[in-house]
Amino acid sequence: MKFLIIAQDLRVSGTSEGVVSRSFVAKLRTAYPQCIIDVMYLRHGINEDALNLLPVNHIEVYNINRKVPLYMRWINKVYWRIWHKSLNEWYIQNKYKTIISKISYKAYDHIFMRSCGLQFEAILAIKNLPILKKSYINFHDPYPVFWCAGSNNKLNNLELFRLKQMNQVVSNSKGCISPGKILSNDLEVLYGSRKPFKVLPHQYDKSVFDFSDTSKVRKKTKKVVISYHGILQFGRNMDILLDAYLNLISGSPLYKENTEFLLRIKGKQAKRLKNKYVDCENIILLEPLNFSNAAVEQETASDILIILENGPLKSNILVGKAPFIASLNKPILCLSPKVSELRGIIKEDQFIADCDDESQIKNKLENLIENRLRLNEPVYPFGDYFSDANFKKMLDTVLEA
Repeated sequence: MKFLIIAQDLRVSGTSEGVVSRSFVAKLRTAYPQCIIDVMYLRHGINEDALNLLPVNHIEVYNINRKVPLYMRWINKVYWRIWHKSLNEWYIQNKYKTIISKISYKAYDHIFMRSCGLQFEAILAIKNLPILKKSYINFHDPYPVFWCAGSNNKLNNLELFRLKQMNQVVSNSKGCISPGKILSNDLEVLYGSRKPFKVLPHQYDKSVFDFSDTSKVRKKTKKVVISYHGILQFGRNMDILLDAYLNLISGSPLYKENTEFLLRIKGKQAKRLKNKYVDCENIILLEPLNFSNAAVEQETASDILIILENGPLKSNILVGKAPFIASLNKPILCLSPKVSELRGIIKEDQFIADCDDESQIKNKLENLIENRLRLNEPVYPFGDYFSDANFKKMLDTVLEA
């Protein structure tokens, strides 16, 4: 078989999409060792890509300048309000379209289109190209942004235009996939799809990363370290977890002496949380690390790993960090809304809590701390969901389309 993967993000650090796209390439090679894998990389700039680590037969790299000319940005301020279309988006999508249109797509048995971010530029660029009929479209998040759980976007005519554009892509593609069962079901309804959206979970494969940089790994200073590496957006509530932890250590000298909560986040939320919990020496907020340092720190210096799903009502996506965290075989606490993708994957109730129930969060966090103070054995919260065998099984289901 001969595969082509068109990707926008293959960075080794900075985004979860880069991590899972790189890992998808590696897992594809594991699933089909004798296949031909070609990659077209439509990157946004000069990044830390370590493309030599990817197990591919051939890769072509194109740097896409996404800067829209000033005159067009000014015209667009009026244009989109009248015509409900964005000239800025059209300009950027055409840059991708020009490159993709030159692909000799008939030479491939299967083509995977992977986008990044929330604009889906590369995917929308192939709307009227013949390559679309041979392509599997990967939705890592809902599109348009209005349909993202926790989004503050309003449903306006521009969002409806985007929906109509993507509907044409969905209708004419060979197949569509997403990393989550709930998201696939939602997208089938959203686009009125006559064919099922298949599920192909995010993956993590350490073979496509270089972990030699450990210069900024923070060493443990307490027996049990609870850690969160990530961003706070789309309704993810860190305050309720930190309040529960603060309540916990305030009533227990044992927990105060033997535990700490390490957060690596950035932006306004980091500053706000640092000010809010400035008087608690057990809560430590630091700058995010590159993936090499972050991965090693979580593997060697963390005991309980935190996952925040989107909220507060629903999380239909599979968070990108889940397969990496699964690979560490450590206890987790996942804060989730009632309707959530990870509730169908995490095998034991002790590892998941309602994102709006501080009492439940406190009780489950205490249980995890107690267990970790006594034992330091591997645990498997996700079962074999992210195993090579399950990936191959689900990939074969996609390729049957």
